[in-house]
Amino acid sequence: MNNNYSINNHVFEPDSLWFTSDTHFCHENIIKYCCRPFADAAQMNEELIRRWNETVPEDGIVFHLGDFCLGNSSEWNDIAYQLHGKIYLILGNHDMKYIRPAYMQRFEYVAEQMTIRVGGQRIIMNHNPFLCYGGSYRDVWQLFGHVHSGPQSHSGLDLPRLKMLYHLQYDVGVDNNDYRPVSFSEVKTKIEAQVPTERR
Repeated sequence: MNNNYSINNHVFEPDSLWFTSDTHFCHENIIKYCCRPFADAAQMNEELIRRWNETVPEDGIVFHLGDFCLGNSSEWNDIAYQLHGKIYLILGNHDMKYIRPAYMQRFEYVAEQMTIRVGGQRIIMNHNPFLCYGGSYRDVWQLFGHVHSGPQSHSGLDLPRLKMLYHLQYDVGVDNNDYRPVSFSEVKTKIEAQVPTERR
């Protein structure tokens, strides 16, 4: 864990940036809860790692918005060191229970919330979606996970509440993004498609 600088308002290059959330490595029950197309946790781990590395180059930057892994220290380390990129971890509700100092060094930075700038775009990142957040009326994005939205996942208790979200919010979780990280340009395209015509 790097505590030498604040991540808030740090500027990143758009072409080197990806976002993801809710990988839930080693979590057998998430397959059933979210209708994930995997036979077991081992197959899920293998496929999530494959898709991650197929998507993110070795020198890429990934913001993981929580619920990384539900395994023990050896499982966290084994998985984290197989993944491409510099990983910034925003803690999810499950990470609070499972993360330990011994394997936090794999991550560039660990926090409960992060704010960055990509070009002129300000982005607030949390594990959970917010009903209200600073900048929601001034073109600030809020990226989140936790809710497990997506084409296959219909069991989340929070899904009906997503109708109340702003058009500048987006679920970067794997269930909503083909079980892989999503690039800055892809997020930009998705958010722009959500913006009402009169706001464009």
